[in-house]
Amino acid sequence: MPFAPVLRAEWIKIRTLRSLVGGLAVILLATTAFSALAAADADGSDPLYSVFFGVGLGQIAAIAFGTTAVSAEFRGGALRLTLSAVPDRRRWFAAKATAIALPVLAVGLLTGLVTLLVGKSVLGTSGPAWSEGLRGAVCCALHLTLMALFAAGLAAVLRSGVATLSVLIPFLLIVSFVIGDLSAGVADFLPDRAGQVALHSAWDGPLGPWSGLAVTALWSAAALVAGAWALDRGDA
Repeated sequence: MPFAPVLRAEWIKIRTLRSLVGGLAVILLATTAFSALAAADADGSDPLYSVFFGVGLGQIAAIAFGTTAVSAEFRGGALRLTLSAVPDRRRWFAAKATAIALPVLAVGLLTGLVTLLVGKSVLGTSGPAWSEGLRGAVCCALHLTLMALFAAGLAAVLRSGVATLSVLIPFLLIVSFVIGDLSAGVADFLPDRAGQVALHSAWDGPLGPWSGLAVTALWSAAALVAGAWALDRGDA
């Protein structure tokens, strides 16, 4: 089967599942709300990060979205039915990853722009310049998309949404911060922190805005390759 109809089928699955549509809405609401709260209490030292502070929580919703979209295939024999229609597992997984990435990217761009507008209205003249803010909005969308793909790849490896979220949520909320406190620069190369370098006005670490996103992209690519490999060798 050609790639286009496979992608269309995967998109229909995503837009007809209320939990996935709700997950996209949570990305927007969580990021904007927590960013607005952070901007209201900002000290002015890093205006860009004050505007996009909520991305750290919005990425949890993006991870849940990517995880749920893949893990749903491992429940109730859904994957066997899918593979009977699309025997090429790699083509199917590529379509699934694309169907995850595109809506998250679209919602991420909307989230970035709304968050920027809200943040600038709260901070006033102490907010970031428009050029810097728009860069942050684009990087916000890219980071959320990459984290959703990272989760999707890991879900394909673990074949369980519960197991995937049990690994990633504690990692984001606890382990990443512990490593950041105990190490100098090493934490910058973790997937969740590398992408967020782009959301700072200035950064003292080894990565810059685009190199940080590149590191997160490498983590996501590795997870997707591992997921494709696991699908190739696992039972449906």
